[in-house]
Amino acid sequence: MPAAFLCRSVLYIPAAKERALDKARTLPVDAIIFDLEDAVAPNEKASARKTLAAELANGGYGSRKRIVRINGLDSIWGTDDAHAVAQMNCDAVLLPKTETTSQITQLTAILPDTPVWCMMETPRGMLNAPDIANHPAVEGIVMGTNDLAKDIGCATGGDRMALMVALQTCLLAARAANIACVDGVYNMFKDETGLEAECSQGRALGMDGKTLIHPAQIDIANRLFSPSDDQIDLARRQIQAFDAAQAAGEGVAVVNGSIVENLHVASARALLAKADAIRERRAT
Repeated sequence: MPAAFLCRSVLYIPAAKERALDKARTLPVDAIIFDLEDAVAPNEKASARKTLAAELANGGYGSRKRIVRINGLDSIWGTDDAHAVAQMNCDAVLLPKTETTSQITQLTAILPDTPVWCMMETPRGMLNAPDIANHPAVEGIVMGTNDLAKDIGCATGGDRMALMVALQTCLLAARAANIACVDGVYNMFKDETGLEAECSQGRALGMDGKTLIHPAQIDIANRLFSPSDDQIDLARRQIQAFDAAQAAGEGVAVVNGSIVENLHVASARALLAKADAIRERRAT
């Protein structure tokens, strides 16, 4: 994934709720998933498309990435959703329960110029993750841990060890394809301690950010998926030390008693690029 691409905080917003759609314009999120699927009742699907299209046309979302989650193409609403998205002022479309590349190809036949994000939330999707991530239209993966846990029949809380194979499978697939991978939601939005622990775990695994169900979760996700001041300082010192070692004809440097090689410098530069992107985002 490009180092400066930001998706630390990715907030679900119901597409039928005008008030929520308006409030989202003021929230410090990196991306918004405008949800036409689970958050919209069956009898509101058509009106939600119209409401969302009007709000997106009005603009005001700034640098926030605008992703529209449609209903599955095998549902009675999915095809109409996709045709509606073709006329919307958005950045990407999110396909729920992605299991095969043929589903993506079916969607791109309707939306040939719209980047696709894929909800990875079924066992079959996990098994096909490398092919899905490598599809040329796919720009990102979103983990759907609630649905996945339901299908597997496993627990969701605590250390999430029951989901670890799935999380890491999708991460590996995303990294091999150089696309984003965003962690699943944390359901207890008033539990800040639990959210911090799960964000910290996701960041340690290598996730690019966290999907969120409530604005109260934004600040924690942004903080824990941002480089710390200490990390930024270390990255700068690693680059400086390595450049000095190279100038002296040496292949490696030492910082804080640890060897610094090319791979560490590449990681340091990516971290600083992310920090720069975050500063730019705050300024807009």
